[in-house]
Amino acid sequence: MGARRRVLPGFGLSLGYTVFYLGMLVLLPILACFAKASTLSFHEMADAAWTDRARAAYLLTFGTSLIAALVNVVLGLMIAWVLVRYRFPGKRFVDAMIDLPLALPTSVGGLVYASLYVKNGWLGRYLVPAGINVAYTRLGIVLVLVFVGLPFVVRTVQPVLEDVDPEVEEAAASLGATRLQAFRTVLLPALLPALITGFALAFARSIGEYGSVVFISGNMPYKTEIAPILVVARLEEFAYAEATAIAVVLLVASFALLVAINLLERWSRRHER
Repeated sequence: MGARRRVLPGFGLSLGYTVFYLGMLVLLPILACFAKASTLSFHEMADAAWTDRARAAYLLTFGTSLIAALVNVVLGLMIAWVLVRYRFPGKRFVDAMIDLPLALPTSVGGLVYASLYVKNGWLGRYLVPAGINVAYTRLGIVLVLVFVGLPFVVRTVQPVLEDVDPEVEEAAASLGATRLQAFRTVLLPALLPALITGFALAFARSIGEYGSVVFISGNMPYKTEIAPILVVARLEEFAYAEATAIAVVLLVASFALLVAINLLERWSRRHER
């Protein structure tokens, strides 16, 4: 028998490029981060990465990222639904605007949000007298994280929703199901894996966000200082090992959460089958 033909021509070259890409751009920086942190003893690393200020930054980072990702799941599903199921003037423009946070420097977005919601801003002049403070608060951090994470949910859910035949909903309605029942029993199981994926992407994006948050948060320790900002503060103090220790905590926590979310996504896919 002759040699087997490969299904994918150039598979070896593609695999080599993929491994090289992962090694140079992903694994090598991660290993360098752990190597720098390893210069500290266990007690030194604990003292650097688990101070009261650091714990407050971790709580704020993961808390606001979680809230923003959950909000993005709801908003992203609604926007994807409107873009897929309805026709209206300016639909192409709205569809293009969804990707604006991906093309716009996040620092510009944060600067715009800060200028809008400060006391003398276009919106702040009406909200602040009413007792609604957005700039330099946790609410402002959530808003900018929703802004940067929304495209991930919309672009993940949109193609899945396009593949769902509207006749399935019509069949459910003909059998007496309400719109809510049809969504819960017919659409939601098909959309759940995409929603989980979009949530994971938005959540991971929010954890590492820096540019947009730095302008609107005020960077107040114990109040509005997120972990990436604390890392930069340690770098400005030339405490490189301490900054790396905080980065390692973020890296390990983010990786663990993403693994848990991926396991949940696989479970939902098997449950769907």
